[in-house]
Amino acid sequence: MSETTRLGRWLHWIFEASLLLKGLFAAAETLSGLALLGLPGNAVLRFAEWLTQRELTEDPHDAIATALLNAAQQFSIQTQSFYGFYFTSHGALKLVVVILLMRGVLWAYPAALALLSAFVVYQLYLWTHHHAISMLLLSALDILVIALTWREWHARFGLALRAPPK
Repeated sequence: MSETTRLGRWLHWIFEASLLLKGLFAAAETLSGLALLGLPGNAVLRFAEWLTQRELTEDPHDAIATALLNAAQQFSIQTQSFYGFYFTSHGALKLVVVILLMRGVLWAYPAALALLSAFVVYQLYLWTHHHAISMLLLSALDILVIALTWREWHARFGLALRAPPK
């Protein structure tokens, strides 16, 4: 087996593994969003109070427990609704694209490239405001999946990149 063939198989395996990973994340994200949409408005705060009660009884100045409780107190019903809608729609869109890519649907490749690129732009926009490392990590994973999707699309459908004729 030639080096090119071996590399191609390895990249195809990485593509399929990244799809599986994206699919699992998308399913979890969709379920999380649906859970947020279905929870009563004060459930997040009640859960945080239950979770931190023992620790704050032992140490009222515990930084992690205090931060978690403060975050839950700031988590309004509007914020819960926004995140519920965002996670559900974001996850469902990615899940549909992953399923279509796994089935080898031709138009899903450019659709995935466009959708994932839009997610990267939005995640980087969020990063500029909140500086959450998670946005950079998600963007890096999406960029990897974009590159692998581009390569898979061209390899699978014979869309080899060639120099224009002279």
